[in-house]
Amino acid sequence: MRFCPCCGDSEKPVPDRDPVLLVSGMGGSILNSKPKKFGFITRVWVRILLADLEFRKKIWSIYNPQTGYTETLDKKSEIVVPDDDHGLYAIDILDPSWFTKCIHLTEVYHFHDMIDMLVECGYVKGTTLFGYGYDFRQSNRIDKLLDGLKLKLETAYKASGGRKVNIISHSMGGIMILCFMSLHKDVFSKYVNKWICLACPFQGAPGCVNDCLLTGLQFVEGFKSYFSVSRWTFHQLLVECPSVYEMLANPEYEWKKQPEIQVWRKHTKDGNISVNLESYGPYQSITLFEEALRHNELNYNGKTVSLPFNLAILKWAAGTRQLISNAKLPDGVSFYNIYGTSFETPFDVCYGSEKSPIDDLSEICQTMPQYSYVGGDGTVPAESAKADGFEAIERVGVATEHREILRDKTVFQLIQKWLGVEPMVSKQSKTSKVADTGAIKPIIL
Repeated sequence: MRFCPCCGDSEKPVPDRDPVLLVSGMGGSILNSKPKKFGFITRVWVRILLADLEFRKKIWSIYNPQTGYTETLDKKSEIVVPDDDHGLYAIDILDPSWFTKCIHLTEVYHFHDMIDMLVECGYVKGTTLFGYGYDFRQSNRIDKLLDGLKLKLETAYKASGGRKVNIISHSMGGIMILCFMSLHKDVFSKYVNKWICLACPFQGAPGCVNDCLLTGLQFVEGFKSYFSVSRWTFHQLLVECPSVYEMLANPEYEWKKQPEIQVWRKHTKDGNISVNLESYGPYQSITLFEEALRHNELNYNGKTVSLPFNLAILKWAAGTRQLISNAKLPDGVSFYNIYGTSFETPFDVCYGSEKSPIDDLSEICQTMPQYSYVGGDGTVPAESAKADGFEAIERVGVATEHREILRDKTVFQLIQKWLGVEPMVSKQSKTSKVADTGAIKPIIL
């Protein structure tokens, strides 16, 4: 134990801790729109008020095959991730407005509870506790993201006095860690001690990702969805996101059962109508995506932008899949895996029905899916999440959902055990409350 002077004659112990770096996943970072010249910075993800409008204006994007980056249609601004609070602010409460805090909208309390838990266990922000939020639209192997991760690891290593870093990643954050480990193995070995992986789609998230590319994503359900980004608005972004294509089902993995997209099709020949159920595996689905999205487009500032299934992104994503399939855990790095179980998780997805079949495949984009389910966390099948291919120190299934895994008590107990720590203070005295930087920086809307 080290000691630091406090007021009076008393001294409080400051525990020795190896630094922890928290790495978020898809949708797990605040994204701001920053004017390239001058003007207000606007939070575009996540926000409750005017969510859909600001999303369309500021974050709709198109992939640039020349650079490998997805670039916003708004040429006057750029998407940035705030680095306040040593990177923790961007992954804590995703809409940190006072309104959201008043109603305590659980869906946006992302790493918040875990940050609280770690502070209670003696971790200190900026010394032994850091966060890494990033532009999750981009490929998990793109230079800007990996350079940012490298800088975070170096910062944590130096700030803690040369101690190796323990990474805790969530969901797609684990895919980025795999890419970094493959491309920068020596750097990973130098700075990383342990990697605790939560709910990572190692072999993909078939049901959810297939449907994301065809009909979109609803971030929150029920009445709350009226205050969030609409399913279709989200869809028009995801079609141009390399990160989404990188989470398609791994076609080379030996699944217990190959994931499928099923479509009830209506065919007319010689005046006769027939209805049959067509099935598409991971390879065959590419043809389906192309047909279903061939007319997909959006209107931006009065201009029509074509957004078909992007074969250039698919080719890039295939390279990413090869990269992560070849990833090797460096000697001296301990790996732990926690995956969710016991919840119905989309696996196969079906469009149309025998009574209401699909005539033209482009109609799929305007329908709602029917899923067949397997065990998992509601988003990532357990089969995929535990298929890491490494010699894990421990690999544990916990009955919890995909986002809830970040606040689950059993998960916290496992993390504390693997880090070799325990709570030092009561909940009443925890100190990791995150204020809206909008209260400090009025330029954030």
